[in-house]
Amino acid sequence: MSRYLIRRLLIAVPSLLGISLVLFTMLALAPGDPFGELATNPAIPPSVQASLRLKFGLDDPIPVRYLHWLTAMAHGDWGFSFVSRMDVDKLILQRLPTTIGVIGASQIVALLIALPVGVYAATRPYSIFDQIASTFALMGFSLPPFFTGLVFILVFSVGLNWFPFVFRSDLSASGLAWWWEEFKQCLMPITVLATFQAATWTRFVRSAVLDVIRLDYVTTARSKGLPESGVVLKHIVRNALIPVVTLIALQLPIVFSGAIVTEQIFRVPGIGSLLISAILANDTPVIMGVTFVFACLVVLFNLMADLIYGWLDPRISYR
Repeated sequence: MSRYLIRRLLIAVPSLLGISLVLFTMLALAPGDPFGELATNPAIPPSVQASLRLKFGLDDPIPVRYLHWLTAMAHGDWGFSFVSRMDVDKLILQRLPTTIGVIGASQIVALLIALPVGVYAATRPYSIFDQIASTFALMGFSLPPFFTGLVFILVFSVGLNWFPFVFRSDLSASGLAWWWEEFKQCLMPITVLATFQAATWTRFVRSAVLDVIRLDYVTTARSKGLPESGVVLKHIVRNALIPVVTLIALQLPIVFSGAIVTEQIFRVPGIGSLLISAILANDTPVIMGVTFVFACLVVLFNLMADLIYGWLDPRISYR
């Protein structure tokens, strides 16, 4: 197990290097200049503009700039934001807890909905429950998060005035009142993300359980007189979760990209809104830092999925 984990981590290093090289090259070749506004500002002399470009190496060749960035990253220096006037790593760490809190809660809610609904619908195929669950799953999967978010704002914020539609990071309350206000302003973005993910995972869980429920070993387990709950939980669900784990591991980084839209709708001060503002301001160091974090999440979630496989299926050995 430990040897397999070390080997996978060593394999992840060249993968992340290749991803960082592609990202850096694409951003370097993209149109725009982070100091473009300085050229049109008569209050800033050309000598200051030239010294700033020299300091940040913006006129160096792309390979030289990439090596400088990689060396700085190895020493823990993620760069400097041209817009926020602060280090990129500090800027990301300020926003990352909010995004992880919203996304983590939405994924937990989505799993708590998708697993029981998908399993129950698969064990009773073509029943009324199965048809209702499939209909709602299709509706939730068909509606994009930005549309669902706008509907929630119109209904629950504008119409009913139950929840605030703008996320506030400067709540004046304290104690239990602060937690209640935080819960109210996080509820709608969490629900929007959870609805879309639960709809996707419900359909996949139902399909995976239906594939397993027809296998011979399930019939054998029932013929031995095992209770139906034991057959479903131990023999059906555990094996059906293997492809589900793959789907979840591959989709979790995509959820972060979906959170970009959701954070913009509800004005959540997370890493998604930080990426959008950095793209609009052509703040290249911040864009590189955020996208590299997303790349690390992809590698991390795939490693976690491989480790969970061994727990779900004892026949899988790590060598």
